Amino acid sequence: MSDRRTESAPPGGIDYIAVEESPRFGELKRRQRSFIFPFAIAFLVWYFAYVLLSSFAVDFMSQRVWGDITVGLLFGLGQFVTTFGITMLYVWFANRKLDPIAEEIREELEQREAAGA
Repeated sequence: MSDRRTESAPPGGIDYIAVEESPRFGELKRRQRSFIFPFAIAFLVWYFAYVLLSSFAVDFMSQRVWGDITVGLLFGLGQFVTTFGITMLYVWFANRKLDPIAEEIREELEQREAAGA
């Protein structure tokens, strides 16, 4: 973190550094990271497993499940399903856990700005 805290808001503006260093904004960032990092790591493991299996386990990936559908095709389609699933989970998470805090911070800043105007 930085030691750039200002004594007061800039003339006619919002002190964004003070906002960034506030406990409420810190909580918002912590909550966001608590979702993003685990899901990003899990997805990257899943993605690289798919790539490595496609490269080094060709016999496994080319096994037919039914008809012309192979394990590799199912894994590939699973990448799309996983992407959409994580996106839907993040939207749900953001709407319930992040947006209320962000809204509080925004309203507080708008009130400060209106009072200073």
